Amino acid sequence: QVQLVECGGGLVQAGGSLRLPCAASGRTFSSYAMGWFRQTPGKEREFVAAISWSGGSTHYADSVKGRFTISRDNAKNSVYLQMNSLKPEDTAVYYCAAVYGGYSDYAGAYEYWGPGTQVTVSS
Repeated sequence: QVQLVECGGGLVQAGGSLRLPCAASGRTFSSYAMGWFRQTPGKEREFVAAISWSGGSTHYADSVKGRFTISRDNAKNSVYLQMNSLKPEDTAVYYCAAVYGGYSDYAGAYEYWGPGTQVTVSS
């Protein structure tokens, strides 16, 4: 089992940056691909980025490609989302999630979720 906790959210001006760490518990963290999703009220949870268990492969939503970077440190049981050039439309609750094996951009594929962290980008 994997327990996830995100942090690092907050209020930032458009054009600014934030880094979201997600800490995982469990001895088998390195067996899980990790993803970041986001959600705004009344909308479906939206895929943002994913990374393979080794960190050797990544995948991004078109809306964040070139601005966001996902990375992981298996020695620290952590995954990160570096967000640059933030836009007001990036405002959402951001969630990290874990799936055993390969990553997916489908939220339903993920087995474990953190409670989320709010990111607000002001114009």
